[in-house]
Amino acid sequence: MSERRETATLAGGCFWCLEAAFERLQGVLSVVPGYTGGQKASPSYREVCTGTTGHAEAVQITFDPGVMSFRELLEVFFSIHDPTTLNYQDADYGTQYRSAIFYHSPEQKKEAERIIGELTAAGVWPRPIVTEVKPLTEYYPAEEYHHQYFRRNPEQGYCQVVIAPKLDKFRQKWAAKVKEA
Repeated sequence: MSERRETATLAGGCFWCLEAAFERLQGVLSVVPGYTGGQKASPSYREVCTGTTGHAEAVQITFDPGVMSFRELLEVFFSIHDPTTLNYQDADYGTQYRSAIFYHSPEQKKEAERIIGELTAAGVWPRPIVTEVKPLTEYYPAEEYHHQYFRRNPEQGYCQVVIAPKLDKFRQKWAAKVKEA
């Protein structure tokens, strides 16, 4: 039996944090950090960091929906970042750190809107969810040195102070969905 493949594109702060969590999930086949949602073709990291390109740092996740559904990916997504902060996460500020779901199909759009509605109705956060739900247009993979950043740089300061604690919380909450080491 061959695996099925779907793609999800999510933005929720630093793509290093998102990649480090999503690549550990069962059913996730690949995670590619990159840029989307802006106006400039093929932007560089330096350009995106200026906030002038309109792009968000994002991850493009290829997954097997028979193992990990799009809804489950969204549940993880909403648990590993704060969807109520406009244009920032933790110490990272700027429009490139916004919360967004860039859908690939009408079904993904419906599911994204459904889960946002459910989380809002449940009062999970004291402030409104500001996550954008937009169609994916272009996706530009980030420069190679951003790929598997946490895995390759676990001793780097940002990785120690920001990513490692997020991963600890992620592993505790999603232990049943995490790949065996």
